[in-house]
Amino acid sequence: MGKLHIKKGDNVIVNAGVDKGREGKVLEVLISKNRAVVEGINMISKHTKPNADNPQGGIVKQEAPIHISNLNLKDPSTGKATRIGRRKNDEGKLVRFAKKSGEEIK
Repeated sequence: MGKLHIKKGDNVIVNAGVDKGREGKVLEVLISKNRAVVEGINMISKHTKPNADNPQGGIVKQEAPIHISNLNLKDPSTGKATRIGRRKNDEGKLVRFAKKSGEEIK
């Protein structure tokens, strides 16, 4: 399995599914399942029993993982969805860059 094009903390745009066009920040990347949890995207209602965190119990809204093929990185300069490339910078370190603008992604 190769490297994934998104990392934790990236700003992404959903390009397919119910949340198409929405943006969010990646909270977690599940490498083994090729999925990512994105803030405010793919919300589900989970029924929880009463516990220490939630003494009342009830229905809790939370993010479910979404497949990374349905996510594109947000271009830092234009703010639009872009593909990712990898190249070596001046110091010889491998960095990610936006294919649309050519700008390096921090």
